[in-house]
Amino acid sequence: MVWGVAVAAYVLAITNRSSLSAVGVDAAERFQADAATLSLFAVVQLAVYGGLQIPIGVLLDRYGSRPIMVIGMLLMALGQFVMAVSPSIGIALIARVLLGAGDAAVFPAVLRLVATWFPAQRGPVMGQLTGLVGQTGQLIALTPLAALLHSTNWTITFGSVAGLGLLFAILVWMLVRNHPPERSADVTVNTETGVVQVITSAIDTGVGIRAAWAHPGTRLAFWSHFTTPFASTAFLLLWGMPFLTAGQGLSPAGAAGILSVNVLVSMALSPVLGMLSRRIPTRRSLALVLPSILVQVVAWSTVILWQGPAPIWLLIVLVVCLAAGGPASMIAFDHARTHNPAHRLSTATGVTNSGGFLAALIAIFFIGLMLDLQGAGTPDTYSLEAFRWAFATQIPLWLLGASFIIRERKSTRIRMGLDPERGGRR
Repeated sequence: MVWGVAVAAYVLAITNRSSLSAVGVDAAERFQADAATLSLFAVVQLAVYGGLQIPIGVLLDRYGSRPIMVIGMLLMALGQFVMAVSPSIGIALIARVLLGAGDAAVFPAVLRLVATWFPAQRGPVMGQLTGLVGQTGQLIALTPLAALLHSTNWTITFGSVAGLGLLFAILVWMLVRNHPPERSADVTVNTETGVVQVITSAIDTGVGIRAAWAHPGTRLAFWSHFTTPFASTAFLLLWGMPFLTAGQGLSPAGAAGILSVNVLVSMALSPVLGMLSRRIPTRRSLALVLPSILVQVVAWSTVILWQGPAPIWLLIVLVVCLAAGGPASMIAFDHARTHNPAHRLSTATGVTNSGGFLAALIAIFFIGLMLDLQGAGTPDTYSLEAFRWAFATQIPLWLLGASFIIRERKSTRIRMGLDPERGGRR
């Protein structure tokens, strides 16, 4: 019950996060926004989300999931209410700040509940299952939310989402508990020394962030999450719908259908990668993470180089390959959980989670900036050629992230005693 309520709240958080994905053109027309300004909505939201991950992690380690989730749901509700009544871009940006702040609290809190309510051996599968169920929030944003907007108006649509946020804040407060009732307090087992401690708020305040980052396993988690999901996030969160409609010439319904394929494939892959991650814990990066990056690079490169509009089959291949990034990014949290004791678990999770959203906000902003630099900054001037150059700005991010994954994987294996030290020393 605790996990069910928490993951339902996470579904709503994903819906909030993706609420501009299918209505980006409507937002551009409502606020008279060019491409850079439209991308700023997502960049501000993701910047706040990513910037708060480490503070949220520390707060979770201090106070547990329940109060942090409640505050997160209330902030998202307030953000969507402000968006519903916003008369200008400036007020809308404030709404996205509130939305990003609230969203930042939910996913790490759910992962902490998984760690405290379920046996460690079930962690990878439960983590993937959490991500799988959460992806339905994107489907809600793609179809029902857009349909509600087009059948009513902006204020009713976003006001309704705000009301759901308030409802779930109440449900979380009533039904979610930080740890099972048979425990009077959480305990932590140091992953390297085996020392058992009772968790208190004083343990992780001074050195937790430095200690988490000092472990190469946390850095491996950060770069894995940095590199795997950002292309799918940028595509689903903002730029996929304009690219498919204005760039590829699809109808809004056809574009929404293709975006839905991405979500459905991601949901199908989540339990598979969860099981594999559990079975090959020392080969996750080589066997799962790096291949997911490779297929994304190959698919996007093919679409970018294709002469003229890409055929439907190729666009479906693209979104299928992008879909691999979401489940692969969840493996990063397996790294964080494996290499950090429970008293700094949420801090390490926050460090890890910030990576993916840092990369996503960079990608979203660069795509919008490249469109503007080509004179294709508004819905009336979008073009396929401009989109090609814009999406090509993602390639350096993949190369950067993959190089650090390889480096930190080696350091982690040395730390675990699986590989000899550099220079041949044990």
